Amino acid sequence: MPKNATPINLTDEETCYLESLVNKGTIEARVYRRAKILLLKSAGMSNEAIAEKLDTTVPTVRLCLKKYADSGVKSALADAAGRGRRHEIFEDSKAWVINIACQKPTAFGLSAELWNPTSLTRYINSAAVEQGYPRMATASESSIRKILNEARLNPHKITYYCEKRDLDFDKKMHDVLVIYKQLELRFDEEGRLIPFSADEEAVHTLSYDEKPGIQAISTTSEDRPPVPNTEEVSTIMRDYEYKRLGTVSLLAAIDLLTGEAIPLISDTHKSSDFVNFLRIIDEKYPKGDKVRIILDNHSAHTSRETQEYLNTVPGRFEFVFTPTHGSWLNMVEGFFSKMTRQMLKGIRVDSKEELKERILKYFEEINAVPVPYKWKYKMDTIDLEKEDINEIVYEVVNAKAAGPDNKDKRAPEKKKRKSQKQDNPVVES
Repeated sequence: MPKNATPINLTDEETCYLESLVNKGTIEARVYRRAKILLLKSAGMSNEAIAEKLDTTVPTVRLCLKKYADSGVKSALADAAGRGRRHEIFEDSKAWVINIACQKPTAFGLSAELWNPTSLTRYINSAAVEQGYPRMATASESSIRKILNEARLNPHKITYYCEKRDLDFDKKMHDVLVIYKQLELRFDEEGRLIPFSADEEAVHTLSYDEKPGIQAISTTSEDRPPVPNTEEVSTIMRDYEYKRLGTVSLLAAIDLLTGEAIPLISDTHKSSDFVNFLRIIDEKYPKGDKVRIILDNHSAHTSRETQEYLNTVPGRFEFVFTPTHGSWLNMVEGFFSKMTRQMLKGIRVDSKEELKERILKYFEEINAVPVPYKWKYKMDTIDLEKEDINEIVYEVVNAKAAGPDNKDKRAPEKKKRKSQKQDNPVVES
């Protein structure tokens, strides 16, 4: 007799029970098959013969017999715990998961700032029964991912935005666009600058900003040049290690009529540096001309030291402030972006002085062929016939920053606009 043809010993009660099952008119196919396996095995049939007779596999026969040997007839006929189709995850459970995913882990007493699939699944499994969603106690990570994908949620990622904190943002943006519109009219149809006539006031408009914290970094060994016709060394090779030599600040403006870029490099970023820049501008342009500067609300631009200098050159400078978080309205930002891509990216120097020299050299190269910057966004919304430039530009930038001789001076309020109910103070912050 073959080794696997050894019969099993069923009791009379078990035999009768199994025979009653196979003789039923309606019975699940898997239960019928398992009952027949046990009956045929008790008759001494081999596993192979049983499998062939019942059109199943030998492993299926073996599994049924093993379950009988371990736990008896009832165990052999039934599916093991956890087998079969899982209960469906209903919409209320999905909504509960989505609600949790839309909150930070800290809201549930956890330390993490963001969920990841593993931590979210772990929390859902632990809280499901208590919250009345017992099915989610055994939900897998893939099930949680599927729920998040259906809801188009990525709670493990952050997308940054800029909160609109300046209540007068639209009005201030409009004012800057008015200045750009005036500049647009200084060029003819072929893009050539129209010179100021003898009977009109010359106004030089500059876009100004600072770029602080430019790092002077040196290499610890020489860069290796690329080698032609090789895949391994097709780029410049550079040692990962480097040495920090300090930082410098760049103060710069671009003349929006000529395209000329004007730099000042300093080790600091203070009011005194801004005043030094204004002195450079004052020396650069003919006396009696107006210099209009578009700039942001940095404290150095509205400080006591700055105002004290402005009081020594009355009528020389006019400031137009961009709204808070509106630096993109300042055209010099595009220049800084271009400079970073073209020159500062990956730069290595042997000293801070070399960094300053190379920055100034870049300005010389740019100014060799200056290109005026032109603004296009929303320019069609500006009608200069409806604008009063006196409402946009002003000289006093800080009421409390007047010089000693003007300590009681107060900054005048700007004129009312017809569409406004309240006055806008000169001081912008």
